[in-house]
Amino acid sequence: MSLVFAGVCSHGPGITGRAHLAEPGIRDAFHAEFRGMGEALAAARPDALIVVAAEHFANFFMDNMPAYAMGMAEHYEGPIEDPAWLGIDKTRIPGNAGLSKRLVVSVMNDVDLAYAEEWKFDHGIMVPLHFLTPKFDLPIVPVNINCQGPPLTPLKRAWALGEALRRACDEAPERIALVGTGGLSHWPATPDSGKINEAWDRSFLDRWSRQDKAAMLSYTDEATYREAGQGGFEVRTFIAVAAAARGAGEVRFYAPIPIFSVGCTVALMAVE
Repeated sequence: MSLVFAGVCSHGPGITGRAHLAEPGIRDAFHAEFRGMGEALAAARPDALIVVAAEHFANFFMDNMPAYAMGMAEHYEGPIEDPAWLGIDKTRIPGNAGLSKRLVVSVMNDVDLAYAEEWKFDHGIMVPLHFLTPKFDLPIVPVNINCQGPPLTPLKRAWALGEALRRACDEAPERIALVGTGGLSHWPATPDSGKINEAWDRSFLDRWSRQDKAAMLSYTDEATYREAGQGGFEVRTFIAVAAAARGAGEVRFYAPIPIFSVGCTVALMAVE
């Protein structure tokens, strides 16, 4: 059945954990668009949702760091963080082990992919699901791109992962949705936490919305680190979604929200 939905969003823990500290007008507008993305997702009637995220050393660490990994379990649990800190209760989230296995086998024809039958979700997945599937009832297929521990996968390989995911979805009879979640610019857990490079964010989103592959893949990690912080490495998830969806993007919301420590984004992409 292939893809029936594609989009990207931010996942900073402050989006839920520090929501009460944000300026109400901008917070409410952001949260409303996030929930609106969930409504659009539900309207697509997917059988499963692939979430391409950047895992934060919750499951994978530098003793064994895969460039890419996919979950292959019947269920998952999260958040791994303190629920009171994140503002999201611990819950069990359904998976689809059979679908995951078929996707893994297909993707492995083109991209070396690790897989895991156990996976604790951190804020990188739980914050988006809080808005997109608030009942946590849609089967999830988690995909991780290493955006934390250099050396990082080249951007062209993140694009190749997206293409491989699309081919795998095209082979599946299920209706599948795809969401990428990450930055944009932010400097988490550093003295610069709360700093946001709005111009850099808007430039990247413009390239993403226009499906400008060459422009999206032109960034270097050195320049991204300098201009968008280590959190900027997470654009790999946005790039994978662009490669899979192939269509034009529509930014539903973008604003720098310092108390959330990230340039906050909600965007959809046409599937072609």
